[in-house]
Amino acid sequence: MSENTTHTISGLGDKADSSTNEFLAFKLGKEEYGIDILKVQEIRGYEAVTRIANSPEFIKGVVNLRGIIVPIIDMRIKFNLGEPTYDQFTVVIILNISGRVVGMVVDSVSDVITLTQEQMKPAPDIGTTFESDHLMGLGTIDERMLILVNIDKLMSSADMGLIEKTAA
Repeated sequence: MSENTTHTISGLGDKADSSTNEFLAFKLGKEEYGIDILKVQEIRGYEAVTRIANSPEFIKGVVNLRGIIVPIIDMRIKFNLGEPTYDQFTVVIILNISGRVVGMVVDSVSDVITLTQEQMKPAPDIGTTFESDHLMGLGTIDERMLILVNIDKLMSSADMGLIEKTAA
């Protein structure tokens, strides 16, 4: 058997079936979200950050990650989901967006979910905390529903000010 059944973050680009997408599932409050696994560089425990003066409240600060200064964004603050609490489940998802490394604080990470096109539905237009172009849609698998976030657009939005928009 030469079939490779293990998944590593860097090896997910060679998908046999291009009609499926893999998402890292994470929680913010009671809601479960998903982001494209190919944008995830690593997952780390939450650690103290160096605060930057006059930065927006949702930018917690920066950390030094193996010589790279990484801005850390608290998604609970960004999405107005109440006061963040930091405990043993709080994690930082390190993302690589357009060549820029950014950290995203979430309440917890659950698993990697593979969704088919049929399991991905367009997001309803209901005036959510998200701007609609930051949403890819909703993913459903059994009784679970994931809010699928377009992390590229979210992190390169003007209010983030972290990543310059590049011509697509």
